[in-house]
Amino acid sequence: MRILVVEDDRRMAELLRRGLVGEGYAVDVALDGLWGLELALENDYDALVLDVMLPQLNGFRLCGRLREAGMWTPVLMLTAKDGEYDQAEGLDIGADDYVTKPFSFIALAARLRALIRRGRPERPSVIRIGDLEIDPGTRQCRRGSNEVTLTAREFAVLEYLARRGGETVSKSEVLEHVWDDRFDGDVNIVEVYISALRRKLDAPFQRRTIRTVRGAGYRLDAGEGIHR
Repeated sequence: MRILVVEDDRRMAELLRRGLVGEGYAVDVALDGLWGLELALENDYDALVLDVMLPQLNGFRLCGRLREAGMWTPVLMLTAKDGEYDQAEGLDIGADDYVTKPFSFIALAARLRALIRRGRPERPSVIRIGDLEIDPGTRQCRRGSNEVTLTAREFAVLEYLARRGGETVSKSEVLEHVWDDRFDGDVNIVEVYISALRRKLDAPFQRRTIRTVRGAGYRLDAGEGIHR
């Protein structure tokens, strides 16, 4: 098994290298983000250990570049940044795990083994349906080159439909996945949000993306143009 460690602190990088070699891994080390990106794109690694605060290209951006390139090698972020927003950013951008310094090497090695066991299934971080682009990590939505501003609930409804792209989804399924079990309102609240999404996603662009399937629910597909 081959591991890439991207860490700018030479002492920490060497400690990680020695420890992982002792665990039986072949280990490459890069001391800045651009160097790490180059190695990750050129070689077939079983896992990556990325520091966040790197020169040239930080760990978040490095991980994001790899995911954008379609590379789903497991990534463990290793950093002194322990804020919950930092952890959320790392995981949202495509990292698989997050370990903060100071850390137990025994625990880090166990997490790496777990990541490697899971392998690297293809997990696109951005959902694309036709010219509609939905990014659950940044919670942004675009129609072609145009950004579409959605409320949190509108985005949640759209994301669920997108993850079921091409399938017919009932109102009750939308309620189950977007609202919690304490919701006791009218199931037709889903219609309100579908109408709002159509006003924002379809009408301004003369598209039909969210379709009503009579008696069954809704379906999100690439959408055809509306001819007038």
